[in-house]
Parts: sequence; structure tokens; C-alpha cells
Amino acid sequence: MTYDAPPPGWDPQSQGQQPGYYQQPGYNPGYQPPVPGYYPPGYYGPPAPDHPQAVVVLILGVMSLVFCQLLGPVAWIMGGKARREIRDSHGAIGGAGMVTAGWICGIAATALMLMLILLVVFAIIVGGVGASQY
Repeated sequence: MTYDAPPPGWDPQSQGQQPGYYQQPGYNPGYQPPVPGYYPPGYYGPPAPDHPQAVVVLILGVMSLVFCQLLGPVAWIMGGKARREIRDSHGAIGGAGMVTAGWICGIAATALMLMLILLVVFAIIVGGVGASQY
């Protein structure tokens, strides 16, 4: 570790220090802890509060995959809206992970629901065509 030389004309005794001792820049022996709630530059403050609908979107997304695919579009739409609000807040609102997970689950459940509807329609058409041939 190297130390910088003191600036020209620097007198340690005028600074209340012993001769031959050089205080590093930025060192403050009279440091006082900051006031609660104040975070100096470079320090992280408390985490941003989660979006009010983050948990709701996550629960709807998971329930749409497990129980009822009709909840999928609801989770997809609510998740998209919440994601836009989080993005536009520039870090003032948190919960992006929960919202994104619920949003993706809603998309997957909606896709499964559409595939099931297409399968049922296809089965009805094939059954109708097959029954009309007899």
C-alpha cells in the first residue's frame, strides 16, 4: 500500500498532528454517525416499497396455472400494468420480481387455456365430420 506525499507547504503541527504523521485524505477523526433517515451519497437507503398489487398478481398467476386458467388473462393484464408502473417509477416502487413472476404465469396459463379451447374445438369438428360420414 502506498501513501501519497503531503501537499507542498503542509504543516502537520498547524493541523494539530505530530510531525512525520500524514493523515490520509477523507479520514475524519471527528466522525459523527448520520442522523437516522439520512443516507449520504454512495450509501443505500431502505428498500423501495413493493407495488400494492405485486402479491395479488403473483397469487393470481400461480393460481391460474394450478387451479383455473380463466385467471390467467387477469394476471397477465394486471401484471403488465404493474410492470409499467414499476418501470416508470425509476426505482421508487419495488416488487418487480413478484410482478414479473405472476405476469409470466398468467401468460403461460392463458396459452394453456387457448390450447385447450383449440383442442376442444378441433375435437368437436373432427367428431362432427366423423359422425356425418355414417
